[in-house]
Amino acid sequence: MAKMADRNLLTIGALFVIIVVSVLLYVPAGLLTEWWMVLATMIVLFGGWLMALAVMQRSNPEKYGRGAFSYFGWGLLLIAVGGAWFLYTYNWVYSLAVILLVLGALAIAAAFRRK
Repeated sequence: MAKMADRNLLTIGALFVIIVVSVLLYVPAGLLTEWWMVLATMIVLFGGWLMALAVMQRSNPEKYGRGAFSYFGWGLLLIAVGGAWFLYTYNWVYSLAVILLVLGALAIAAAFRRK
């Protein structure tokens, strides 16, 4: 139980860091030109955090916890959604292509995982 509590506390800390980094990219640096890009950045960074949790789960699995493949899949989907949100400013076709590419990759990975 302590391992899960430690991961939850670690995730809360990572969420605060993600919020701070996203706001700092918008306010002083001016790298993000629109306010909604802050939300897209948070989604992408949190997806990266979920992928890091997948690595931690793989190395030290919990008995009744979520599997590493599940964490990795959700992280990849969040990165795809956040990236598609960015690409939507250029053309909606790019957003659709990114999401379909990730869904296809997840389907292939799930098929290989079932073997």
